[in-house]
Amino acid sequence: MKKIVIIDYGLGNLRSVRKGLEHAGADVLISSDPSEILSADGVILPGVGAFRDAMKNIQGLLDTINGYVDSGKPMLGICLGQQILMSRSEEGGHTKGLGLIEGSVLRFPHSDLKVPHMGWNSIGMTRQHPFFEGIPDNTYVYFVHSYYVDTAQSNALALCEYGTKFAASVVNNAGNVIGTQFHPEKSGDIGLRMLRNFVNMC
Repeated sequence: MKKIVIIDYGLGNLRSVRKGLEHAGADVLISSDPSEILSADGVILPGVGAFRDAMKNIQGLLDTINGYVDSGKPMLGICLGQQILMSRSEEGGHTKGLGLIEGSVLRFPHSDLKVPHMGWNSIGMTRQHPFFEGIPDNTYVYFVHSYYVDTAQSNALALCEYGTKFAASVVNNAGNVIGTQFHPEKSGDIGLRMLRNFVNMC
């Protein structure tokens, strides 16, 4: 059974993510212990809240996260967890992110659309990746966010449109760090399939 650690840094929907991963057949631990993170087969970076708060809370784990990523093992950032993978965010003034994927986190432009973007929306795949194995193109997933990720096409796994086109899922150049702006754990059977794919990657 694969050991998956959900990083607890004080901001995250930990219980529902844990439940989804357990349903996918993983042995799940919620922890902020560097040794447990580094020894995991896979790591989840959750997140609900503000970018600046997330980066403040996670400062003590930066070396651990970088060391884990350098090992080549898979890591998945969900929602705010995807956003802090990026280089920078304009939320709350300009704040540096983890810099694992080059790109910016931007607020949705003013329009007639409600912000936050909340509810079901379809995503279009831009390339193949084991995380999306068996997931049909233009499938619907669940979003809750006021900021979106802008990154290079080479780092976008899937796109979504809500007033503007944005990266609904991202990947680093090595392919082992993945992010989803949507919540797989809230996206029904399709989301559970993605979590199962992640466990299989580990």
